[in-house]
Amino acid sequence: MSHAVSPLAPTDVPEMPEIAGVKLATAEAGIRYKNRTDVLLAVLEAGTTVAGVFTRSKCPSAPVEWCRAKLSRGKARALVVNSGNANAFTGKTGKQATALTAQIAAKALACSPNEVYLASTGVIGEPLDATKFDGVLATLAWAATPTGWMGAARAIMTTDTFPKVATARIKIGKTEVTINGMAKGAGMIAPDMATMLSFVFTDAPISAGALQSLLKAGVEDTFNAVTIDGDTSTSDTLLAFATGAAAARGAPKISRAGDPRLKAFTKALHDVLADLSEQVARDGEGARKLVEIIVEGAVSKQSARRIAMSVANSPLVKTAIAGEDANWGRVVMAVGKAGEPADRDRLSIAFNGIQVAKNGARDPSYDEAQVSDAMKNPKIQIKIGIGLGKGRDRVLTCDLTKEYVAINGDYRS
Repeated sequence: MSHAVSPLAPTDVPEMPEIAGVKLATAEAGIRYKNRTDVLLAVLEAGTTVAGVFTRSKCPSAPVEWCRAKLSRGKARALVVNSGNANAFTGKTGKQATALTAQIAAKALACSPNEVYLASTGVIGEPLDATKFDGVLATLAWAATPTGWMGAARAIMTTDTFPKVATARIKIGKTEVTINGMAKGAGMIAPDMATMLSFVFTDAPISAGALQSLLKAGVEDTFNAVTIDGDTSTSDTLLAFATGAAAARGAPKISRAGDPRLKAFTKALHDVLADLSEQVARDGEGARKLVEIIVEGAVSKQSARRIAMSVANSPLVKTAIAGEDANWGRVVMAVGKAGEPADRDRLSIAFNGIQVAKNGARDPSYDEAQVSDAMKNPKIQIKIGIGLGKGRDRVLTCDLTKEYVAINGDYRS
């Protein structure tokens, strides 16, 4: 399934540096796609710590359940990701497939299946034939290299039109450490965790507990503030792995998320997650516009988030943006239905910095031609003033085009 690369794709893709303790390899296992890579193996040095956040769906996939059950151990030696089949809603066979995949990987790497983390993305309800990993994972374990980042990001794609990567270098103490991240996700993306799949790696020596705290805080204003279509996937998985290899170069071992030496690292992790989540919004299925919704003056940040999400998930707002129509009446509608405190007569709305509504009515200086021109931009900002308090929040989404319907109308065929 190939789609033209999104017009919102980033123009400069970073060079992905090596991270000590991480090796990557990909293969074509023929799980669903022909002539493209669909399996990724990340080989992690002994002593690697792990943290994760997952979908809040009440119908999670088998790999999500597998990872959740292993996370309290805090140790990882391998990550296996496949695309094309989500191994979700697959009953007992799904559970057996995760166990078999982990066993095959554990054998290839001479580690415990409990140290193998799994993620799957693709069609829901189709049994995953884990025997296809037999032989493949052993070959990958042998072939893994520290330079395979772009290949890895490509192997996890489904309806994505470009691979998504981000990187950062910072210091812990006097020692430089690296953070690399990759993500995939183009549809069925709404918050309550993260994007469909995202994996972050660092050589920093950070305990599993501290890493978990950082990750949980990091997703709140990044992945949890992105929505493509209001649908929360069964498979959302964000895993972070810290190999600790930088300790050999003098990096201090960190056991608490609040350790002051982590200040730069915490910011860099947030930046990597923010970069990846924006790329997900830019690659929303069929997207032609990146849409930023800022809500100010709400009674609280939580209230601002709910109002922003109500606007971001409105098919009427999103189709208006696709049609380059500054239809602020639809924004008023979405604010009003959010179930949050709002006062019609205090409401103000601006598109790309041009005020269209003020104090509950059309702005007196409203100029249709000027606003129509602004709506032609590939990035649209909708700023909404509630006028009731100091609560502010920001979410990212994209427009809703005919292409979205086409992609999702023939996804399984």
